[in-house]
Amino acid sequence: MLLISSTDTEAGKTALTATLAAYGRKYRPQQNWGILKPIQCGNGDREFYSRVFDRSIEDINPIYLAAPLAPPIAAAQAGTNIELGVAWQALQRMRQQYDFVLVEGIGGLGTPLTAELVVADLAREWRLPTVLVVPVKLGAIGLAVANVALAKHYNVQLRGIVLNCPEPLSDAEIANFAPAELIQSLTSTPVLGCLPYLPNLEDLDLLAAAAANLELEVLLPNLAYGGRQVRV
Repeated sequence: MLLISSTDTEAGKTALTATLAAYGRKYRPQQNWGILKPIQCGNGDREFYSRVFDRSIEDINPIYLAAPLAPPIAAAQAGTNIELGVAWQALQRMRQQYDFVLVEGIGGLGTPLTAELVVADLAREWRLPTVLVVPVKLGAIGLAVANVALAKHYNVQLRGIVLNCPEPLSDAEIANFAPAELIQSLTSTPVLGCLPYLPNLEDLDLLAAAAANLELEVLLPNLAYGGRQVRV
């Protein structure tokens, strides 16, 4: 399992999740990959994954709230409560059905799930190895430092950072906005690669090729790379 979290909304969680899923489909067809979006507020991710990876919305997303707001606010507007046990049960079912499960978080590590819990609480309590997606833009260094500190405070099993280009950027711009060596030095956390700008997240060949930019052996250390299935 792997939790894909980030610094904030629109940072690139869906891009990384889709990249890994496309890579698995193309290069590890002997393995069955699942995608879980435990909570979704508003339309978007679950519909995308269902369409592109041929999964049922019910399989992908156990808790849905109509308002595109933070979960406790969306739940309050809907007159309901968020029952994280429902999402936990969905994860356990997926662990039995799939060889590997990609769990896409909501918002960033500090995004509230309830009035008492944030995404980092879920990562810790569910013991989910986590990758932090940091968007390449002005301020990326500070975002990385703050969110790694948050992950350490909550004892999240952080495997590393993946940088993501939300728009076309030159190598010089990437180096200026999000220098990997400086981020690693400041956070004591490895940068596991940088996703280029992906103009079409429904192009599975493009997504699978983008995985070459990532240190998959670190990002997915228990995954079979020699054709042997390993359940993690």
